[in-house]
Amino acid sequence: MGPPHHSAANRNIIAIGTSAGGVEALRFLASRLPADLPAAVIVTLHLARAFKSEMDAILSRAGPLPASFAADGVPIENGHIYIAPADRHLLVEAGHLLLGHGPHENNARPAIDPMFRSVALCCGYHSVGVVLTGALGDGASGLHALKRAGGLAVVQDPNDASVPDMPLSALSRAKPDYVKPLAELPALLRQLTALAPGDRVPPPSTLKYEVEVARRGHTSGHTSGHTSMDEMDRIGTRSVLSCPDCGGVMWEVEDGDLLRYRCHVGHAYTAEHMKLAMDETLRRALGSAARVLEERVALVRTLAAEAAQHGRTHLARSWAEHEREAQRELSVIREAAGRLDQVSAETTAA
Repeated sequence: MGPPHHSAANRNIIAIGTSAGGVEALRFLASRLPADLPAAVIVTLHLARAFKSEMDAILSRAGPLPASFAADGVPIENGHIYIAPADRHLLVEAGHLLLGHGPHENNARPAIDPMFRSVALCCGYHSVGVVLTGALGDGASGLHALKRAGGLAVVQDPNDASVPDMPLSALSRAKPDYVKPLAELPALLRQLTALAPGDRVPPPSTLKYEVEVARRGHTSGHTSGHTSMDEMDRIGTRSVLSCPDCGGVMWEVEDGDLLRYRCHVGHAYTAEHMKLAMDETLRRALGSAARVLEERVALVRTLAAEAAQHGRTHLARSWAEHEREAQRELSVIREAAGRLDQVSAETTAA
């Protein structure tokens, strides 16, 4: 079977994004898709960089379709499952796979949004985008772009998902064409791949820029001749927030009903991921402050003991007061850190 082309007679690209709970969901799909599927299946699953994944073997054993980790520049073939490797964005361009070295999105690389955006850019009108179980909101923005480019959007029913956050976000922001439980998705995908392509929709220039950022990171020599900040001013509005990764200015980007943030270096977050990243930044700052105060307490305690040992009563009392002040400040920092953990736990539970 040959590679999909822009002149494809059917919907021959299935792009799937998933996270928590995704291994079992993908196993189920792989076990139910036919060997003669007239489409390529392209998968981004959030993978930990530190551990070797066996997803290719798992999916190959689950059903008749061969599965492999994507390699840069490889032609896409129908009837094959391609998986994003750890620490690379999986992108599609003109019937080939590309592995992007661009910055993390939503604290992840591979991330789902860049994959969907690249499919929207190259072949949205003959594609199907699918969001399965997962935490937070990665995938909603990219699925929205894919649908605007003429693709069909499918979301797993949140009530059926192991972790409903990603389906819920995609459901509310991408306005999918189909919402189905996992058990019904294999039959639906077989039906959708048999459909004729939709209308070709010219992609916005902002989409090209974001895909290029995911592929190579930003460069000041972008083809438009603009700097990355010029490009970001065209995409969004400068905010008062700083990037949790690099400390640069963040731009607010309105993407349908989805609010997201991107810095000129290329780091990108949905609002939910941005809040978590800011919480983590604050948690690290509080931890650093606590360590400094603990060291200060130890130091002034030592100085007070030395002063008392040498009969310098007034100086010993002064150092003791400094110790009490540092202890009070340390208590405030610890209370703030505890409150932050409590609020985060309450938000997660809600």
